[in-house]
Amino acid sequence: MKLDILAIGAHPDDVELGCGATIAKEISLGKKVGILDLTRGELGTRGSAEIRDNEAAKAGEILGISVRENVAFADGFFINDKAHQIEIIKIIRKYKPEIILCNAVEDRHIDHSKGSKLVSDACFLSGLIKVETELNGSKQEAWRPKLVYHYIQWKNLEPDFVVDISDFMDIKLKAVKAYSSQFYDPKSKEPVSPISSKNFLDSVTYRAQDLGRIIGVDYAEGFNVERYVAVKSLENLI
Repeated sequence: MKLDILAIGAHPDDVELGCGATIAKEISLGKKVGILDLTRGELGTRGSAEIRDNEAAKAGEILGISVRENVAFADGFFINDKAHQIEIIKIIRKYKPEIILCNAVEDRHIDHSKGSKLVSDACFLSGLIKVETELNGSKQEAWRPKLVYHYIQWKNLEPDFVVDISDFMDIKLKAVKAYSSQFYDPKSKEPVSPISSKNFLDSVTYRAQDLGRIIGVDYAEGFNVERYVAVKSLENLI
């Protein structure tokens, strides 16, 4: 299966929080979108890897994605080396996405910036014909995505561009709330974590509102780029 977009996150829920509405919007426009989780989030304060596996599957159904995989790197301890790069290259070459969406270039959680650089490096290496990989016994062809964008997470980084997601905010929130073990629940007996507060859950909405306000729409999601953003004409700008 060839994908138009592959969204990659260090943990299950990263993609939903960072660019869930953008994904839903692109799917509504006929794009094939998949998600790759680098870890199972096993070091998370709340829940378990098994619970998050189920929550990720449910969130994917809500977004309407075509496929979701998890390479099960070590949560908190994966590194940017050849072994990890090769595993991501295999996935990139398997699905041949035109666009990669990945973790924030800088963030509170150490896995986010690590994941960001790891994926970016793998995207480049995936285009080199002398980097040889096999999948299910078959040699893979080189493939380099045309574009790599980094969604914004905990830190309020200045976006290089934003996407109007006004018609898809409700889908994003449903997908985020599918991770019920992780986010605000006044009845939960689980330990408190930075993302389990009501303020954090509310921030999913008010941060999108603020980005939307700046461009004159209800809600938006922001991204950082690795090269200049280009448009075919001034009319393409909102």
